[in-house]
Amino acid sequence: MRRHLGVGMMALLLAGTTACSGGSGNKENAGAAGGGPETSMDQVELRIMWWGDQKRADRTNEALRKFEEKHPHIKVIGEFAPSSGYFDKLNTQLASGTAPDVFFLGGNVIDYSEKGVLLDLQPYVDKELKLADMDKAMLEYGTLDGKLVHISAGANARGMAINTELFKKAGVPVPADGWTWEDYSRISQEISEKLGKGYYGTYNFTVEGMDIYLKQRGKQLYDIEQGKLSFEEQDAVDWFNYWNDMYKKGGIVTPDLQVSNPPGDTSKSLLVTGKVAMSLIPSNQFTAHQNLIQDTLTMVQVPRGPKGTGVVFESSQGLSGYAKTEHPKEVATLMNYWINDPDAARILGSDRGVPVTSKMRELLMQEASAQEQIVYDYTSRVSEATLKEPFAVSYNPPNFTEFSKLAETAVQEIGFGQKSVEQGVADFYNGALQIFGSTP
Repeated sequence: MRRHLGVGMMALLLAGTTACSGGSGNKENAGAAGGGPETSMDQVELRIMWWGDQKRADRTNEALRKFEEKHPHIKVIGEFAPSSGYFDKLNTQLASGTAPDVFFLGGNVIDYSEKGVLLDLQPYVDKELKLADMDKAMLEYGTLDGKLVHISAGANARGMAINTELFKKAGVPVPADGWTWEDYSRISQEISEKLGKGYYGTYNFTVEGMDIYLKQRGKQLYDIEQGKLSFEEQDAVDWFNYWNDMYKKGGIVTPDLQVSNPPGDTSKSLLVTGKVAMSLIPSNQFTAHQNLIQDTLTMVQVPRGPKGTGVVFESSQGLSGYAKTEHPKEVATLMNYWINDPDAARILGSDRGVPVTSKMRELLMQEASAQEQIVYDYTSRVSEATLKEPFAVSYNPPNFTEFSKLAETAVQEIGFGQKSVEQGVADFYNGALQIFGSTP
């Protein structure tokens, strides 16, 4: 069976009693021509739950009220909760059979698919639910064991955040999509040398970029279907050696600064203090970085490998229906509104990531701020690239936190000179095999 823990995504769950008012609302739409509100239909009540803060709740509730205007026979009761405790609450409701009709899930969607608690949305595709404009990667992400059980509500794509001012000061041209790992190493070293002590070309993202590197070579970190590690020890040796060589040449942040100023902590990142020229980030973090620095940032795709960039749209979170809902068609209708309706797109914005349909992305791009425009432009380029160089959607392995800690330890031991690359990788690889309980 496929198992999955989400990458950098919040897990979420939901509470409540199942919708119990009215029938299924299957009558013909008797509304006026030209897209007027629906009328003469049985009243239906749906419940939906999500996680987040008050700002997200306000936006979501506004979007739900607009949905009710367009579908007056459907009343939607919205609930929200902070991420902490959200899954416990949802698990409790699922166990008692009182889960909401619609709830948000993150990277843990596989876990709930395996429990058989998610509604199969496939019967409603091309009817209540239009998916022709949705990115293929997002459809693949939500299709598990042959069933469509998840509709992504927002998407991100990893890429290189570039401080254009540091490049200008160093007299180095800002890289463009299509560059290589050899280019990356050379540019990182050149930036460090020309800007002098205290400046670095890039952060070390041996761990964060490992799955990208493997995909670029036709492999992957973990095979969900087979339930085993899906790369060889030599693959890891090559990748770790690449970063160790860059460190020796002075192109990347020193191990001690990497620990004290981790790239994942925006408040401490050397990218926002103007000391690092490049860093790997998910696109939804771009604005947060730009807001903390006066220098102009931009985004380019990660360096290419033999089979391309290895980067696809990654679902930030999305909607799933409860398998026991009494109103599956209305659930599909609500999901369709979420991803395809211009009013919904304008209200929800990119709070959960950029829209997963190209038309809604184009719509928001036309109204975007300069910072948002960079993100929309970047994610559109990623979407277009995957049409020519598709990559299978990959899920994080079980025990991913333990695996990441193991990899980080290996990076630090090698960086601080405690182990050679070969020994550090051997220990890392053997540890990974033990974590996953399998051999490649």
